[in-house]
Amino acid sequence: MAADIGVYGLGTMGSALALNLAEKGFEVAVSNREADWIGPFLNEAEGLTGAVRGYEDLMDFINAIKAPRTILFMIPSGAPMDAMIKEVTPLLSDGDTIIDGGNADFNDTRARTKRLEGTGVHFVGMGVSGGAEGARHGPSMMVGGSDHAWAQFRPMAEAIAARFEGDPCVAHVGPDGAGHFVKTVHNGIEYADMQMIAEVYGIQRDMAGLAPVDIGAMFGRWSNGPLASYLVEISQSVLQSVDAETGKPMIDVILDSAGQKGTGRWTVIEALKLGQSASTIEAAVGARGWSSQKSVRVAAQDVLEPGTSAPAAATTASEDDLASAMLAGRILAHAQGFAVLSTASEAFEWSLGMARIAEIWRAGCIIRSALLDEFADAFRGELPFGQMILAPAMAARLENTVPGLRRVVAAATLAGQPVPALSAALSWHDSMSRARGTADMIQGLRDYFGNHGFKRVDRDGDHHGSWG
Repeated sequence: MAADIGVYGLGTMGSALALNLAEKGFEVAVSNREADWIGPFLNEAEGLTGAVRGYEDLMDFINAIKAPRTILFMIPSGAPMDAMIKEVTPLLSDGDTIIDGGNADFNDTRARTKRLEGTGVHFVGMGVSGGAEGARHGPSMMVGGSDHAWAQFRPMAEAIAARFEGDPCVAHVGPDGAGHFVKTVHNGIEYADMQMIAEVYGIQRDMAGLAPVDIGAMFGRWSNGPLASYLVEISQSVLQSVDAETGKPMIDVILDSAGQKGTGRWTVIEALKLGQSASTIEAAVGARGWSSQKSVRVAAQDVLEPGTSAPAAATTASEDDLASAMLAGRILAHAQGFAVLSTASEAFEWSLGMARIAEIWRAGCIIRSALLDEFADAFRGELPFGQMILAPAMAARLENTVPGLRRVVAAATLAGQPVPALSAALSWHDSMSRARGTADMIQGLRDYFGNHGFKRVDRDGDHHGSWG
């Protein structure tokens, strides 16, 4: 019996998705460049509802899939994906679909789609969120590509996706690179969310002097209510974990140097290209980059002496203010991310549905949170100038939480405690909330050193020649 789908690449994510498909009753053909991976995987798949068959030869693998074929590639992005497309395309038929399920640069996805035009083969860029656990039991998936490819893949995608109150957390978000772009921005928001959690942890550790277990308990209290989210939930677990070898809190034996795979940086790059501010995400990306300079920070500690040069804060931040700061920061980071998505949608003619994107992030993905329903409602309601933070419900949320964010940032700054993402979120909010900003001075400087005079543009935007 021909397979419903082929999965090529049996690494952590590929094998998890293949098992998920088989468990949902689909016939799955699998293959892998390292053929010795296939046998152990087939043993793992025994007993699942659907049949799983392995093929060492690429042609045998392709012939085992029913036409028109859907083949999911879970291999490294970049050159390996390009090489695979070149190798496999001559073996495919009109109407077949190649799905790239890796973390690919959307620009590459658009280029690959363009190259395959006229071949009869469809190319899909699909963002998959939720890690290995999500891939195995229900990820959130953001699918780009043609309507034809989506029609083929949709029954399987909806079967394996995470569900929120019965709604599958997967959608065809748009053509060519749309799926990978939405996943990139998702990851950028994830960077910001994690950084703000780390900043709250730092305040409670360094300013309040709390033990990890007590900070973890605070995150546990936040796991119910408006701050409920996967990242807050696992923050409690991280902070309450104990290192078996030393008996110390696990967080105290983890090197304070954070890795990154590049998607957060891509978000910032694309935001700048589109003329959008992703300052909270940029602060998070920058903080990760600087964290890798451990030796420099150790040396700088004795030279810069933050504890001496910065006056001590009169009081540390209250837990209520920290909760408000986290909630306001999360809203503002998401608002920046959605603004980037909205601008990209217009620039690339994608017609992204912001409400639906918020909905498919409600389960299965890393940034799933209680706020996403509110974001979806905001996009379906009154949305002045297309800005999520101007929706009445979001504006009310910010009115109640920004004062706490302001107090937290002020207290941390006075104490010399770094809070780059929370500070960036607050500055963006304050820049947005002022009808008269300071860019007139920037433009005045630009005009003067560029022209030794000024372009006369009044505050209504009318041009009146030059003067000066």
